[in-house]
Amino acid sequence: ITITYCNFYSFSAAVHCDSISPQQTKVSGEEEGSVTLQCSYSTSNAGYRLYWYRQYPHRPLQYILYKGAGTWSGDHTADFAKDRFRSAVSGSSTTLRITKLSLSDSAVYFCALRAA
Repeated sequence: ITITYCNFYSFSAAVHCDSISPQQTKVSGEEEGSVTLQCSYSTSNAGYRLYWYRQYPHRPLQYILYKGAGTWSGDHTADFAKDRFRSAVSGSSTTLRITKLSLSDSAVYFCALRAA
């Protein structure tokens, strides 16, 4: 199982410099195993959300989850992801852990930052 994540998004509603970028470009794992994807980010906003998406070839982005940080609390996970996908956020990075890997997890994964 090979997971690629080589792109990033940055959403900002205000005039702030926000950035987010992946730490690896490819991650591989065994079926039924687990992998952890990581993106580093920086923002000057007090509140923000960190999102994860995935994309299969010739398909639109598929939302996985978001986790709030700073003054934006809360989180949400898509129904399909609730059992196997978890996110954590620190002051400068976000991770996505995928457990019980299956071939259907082979996709391009995207991290995104949305500032308040």
